[in-house]
Amino acid sequence: MQSWQIGDVTITRIIEFQAAIPYRETAPFIAEARPDALAQIPWLSPHFVTPEGHLRSSVHALLVAAPGLRLVIDTCVGNDKPRRMIGGIGLQTQFLESMTAAGWSRDSVDVVICTHLHVDHVGWNTMRENDRWVPTFPSARYLIAREEFDYWQSYDEVEQRAVMDDSVRPIFDAGLVDLVASDHVLSPEVRLRPTPGHTPGHVSVVIESRGERALVTGDFIHHPCQIARPEWCVPFDEDRNAALAMRKALLAEVADEPTLVIGTHFATPTAGRVVRDRDTYRFDV
Repeated sequence: MQSWQIGDVTITRIIEFQAAIPYRETAPFIAEARPDALAQIPWLSPHFVTPEGHLRSSVHALLVAAPGLRLVIDTCVGNDKPRRMIGGIGLQTQFLESMTAAGWSRDSVDVVICTHLHVDHVGWNTMRENDRWVPTFPSARYLIAREEFDYWQSYDEVEQRAVMDDSVRPIFDAGLVDLVASDHVLSPEVRLRPTPGHTPGHVSVVIESRGERALVTGDFIHHPCQIARPEWCVPFDEDRNAALAMRKALLAEVADEPTLVIGTHFATPTAGRVVRDRDTYRFDV
């Protein structure tokens, strides 16, 4: 169970599942990330690419304990939800038990941040109780950028509608949602950072305390290979050009700075610093 200290703030990673994603010609995760192209980025091995050239990835949540505030950033896929990305079979993981092992109860969470409303970022917003979906964190306020929610309200696609129905609508029905600006400030240590492109209202999370700083990416970047090759995009960016521009801007901003970058889908060791590497960047862990 990884954790990092940023001044007075403790950040703990809770893994739902990890995977090595092989390159598939018909449906690549990143079209340019062929094994031969990845081999040209030697620092990706061994943490982020397998010997066969598969992309190592992780689906995890981050527990953030700040002064007077306990929050969860992104809530993974969730149990009992048969999503396309996991082969149409509902997960049965020990996610909540892992939270308990980290010293967190469901009732102890003050805030849940959804960086955006894709399937693997909202799943544990709710859990099945008998035949109903109920909020997993009943004492929390769930924060969603208003622009993000408005966009998905009118999006007509079967799986995304299912995500909204079982993982978003029940928290609204329970009166637990706050629609906020994409630069919302939660506390002196925690604030949202607008990073649109992957989705229109996508946000990242900035954590600052005692002169130290961390950036939780959300999905403005999916894999460390995009640090070396920021022009590589995933096919499910809602606005490819905006996503590319945002990634380039953020990498330039944090490069050679003492900012701990925590990748929402980066495999272990998950966090590191972006440094300039000739005409591009690398990730030092």
